[in-house]
Amino acid sequence: MSDQPPLEPLAVPTRRIVAIGMVGWAIALAVILAVPALHTGSRSWWPWACVTGLALGTIGYAYVARGRGNAADAE
Repeated sequence: MSDQPPLEPLAVPTRRIVAIGMVGWAIALAVILAVPALHTGSRSWWPWACVTGLALGTIGYAYVARGRGNAADAE
């Protein structure tokens, strides 16, 4: 056995990661709405996928900002 100290968890900027994901969904939604071929016919559900991503991101951001989940960067 080695005498190495136990590994410590990494400090992760969780709120920033969630915010970046939400910006990505917002950009995707803008592109999909700007290009008609991306939201017509069999792709009519694509804008709703982006809206769902934004909604879940908002819930996740509120959850992390309250200090839940990975609370290392939540304050």
